[in-house]
Amino acid sequence: MGNFRLDGDVSVVGNGILAGNNLEELIEVYMGDLVGDKIYEKFGLQFPLLIKYIDAQDKLSVQVHPDDALAAKRYGGYGKSEMWYVLDCDPGAELYLGFDGDVSRERYAEHVERGTLPEILSRPKVSPGDAFFIPAGTIHAIGKGILLAEIQQASDVTYRIYDWGRTDASGKGRELHTDLAADAIRFDNDIPYRITAEPRTNEAVPLKRSPYFTVNLIGLDGAVERNHVERDSFVVYMLTEGRATLGWEGGSETVKKGETLLVPACIEEVTLTGQGKLLEIYIE
Repeated sequence: MGNFRLDGDVSVVGNGILAGNNLEELIEVYMGDLVGDKIYEKFGLQFPLLIKYIDAQDKLSVQVHPDDALAAKRYGGYGKSEMWYVLDCDPGAELYLGFDGDVSRERYAEHVERGTLPEILSRPKVSPGDAFFIPAGTIHAIGKGILLAEIQQASDVTYRIYDWGRTDASGKGRELHTDLAADAIRFDNDIPYRITAEPRTNEAVPLKRSPYFTVNLIGLDGAVERNHVERDSFVVYMLTEGRATLGWEGGSETVKKGETLLVPACIEEVTLTGQGKLLEIYIE
């Protein structure tokens, strides 16, 4: 159990006979049996997703990630599209997601120069259970008082554009990357960021299917069997509410809210038992 990988911060197995081994070591040994053959061929020892919980006690910086094409051109790597699923939030909590209306590159640059960027950003209110897909190139930030699950492409390329005027003890602000960000930002305003889907008891409801990841929502009450025979992919379960036991031939593991389970690709059938809500994540 645990979060997953990025250079310099590789997740470690939390329990069982492999406790203490990190995810990269496991991929090196088990290869396609762990992540899936197609995924291993494409990504090698790099786990292809970043999966984590974010508890925003204050507004996070406004940023943007390049898409695959720009990231390949600049860094020889991958871009970062991502998804958010809200677990809890303060009343009136909001995100900063895309532009509020039509915004030209010139108007954007003027607001960056004046330090008034938030004035032209869309600020959707959020409630527990809301989900959002943020394609690479979308300007975004998580607002204050929001606990969410985040699923992303495994990339560490982030361009910070605005940081709310915050400074350190010496009065220095964090580095901004406005020049690099300018060519990464999408200025189209017709992207349906919000995902509308209601959980159904003991069924997997699709939240998002993309080239980068597929995410389903499972409302668990009792038991549900999940068959992954055709996936050729690892499967990750994030428990966003309640308590559940995941069983497979030869073993089982119990998780509570806020914990994450990585199911190897070689385990093709699992049974979920308990009560709560889970995000089911894999690559097609």
